[in-house]
Amino acid sequence: MSASSPPIETAVLVIIIGENVLQGRIINLLKDLEVTGYTISQAQGAGRHGNRRGDMVSYNTNFEIKTVVSREVSEDIFSGLVEYQSNHALIAFRQNVEALTGFEII
Repeated sequence: MSASSPPIETAVLVIIIGENVLQGRIINLLKDLEVTGYTISQAQGAGRHGNRRGDMVSYNTNFEIKTVVSREVSEDIFSGLVEYQSNHALIAFRQNVEALTGFEII
């Protein structure tokens, strides 16, 4: 890498969409795995658990969390989410990305 090359690292983008009731638990999972950053947004949509319109705060609403981590940490996140799938609307997916971070991806 030359001195002018940006600090780009190979990483995994993990996106989790779920019921608001799960948000605190999933944030705790990320903290337990020492994930250093994430972004949370409110989400609307429809799926096999019905419509999620987000018409009232914390009722019938979803959240979306995005984080960029190593492949190994993404495996740990997915393992930690399995327990919630049987009782809650929840989907998670990941994609290999190149990240301009300025720090090491955990």
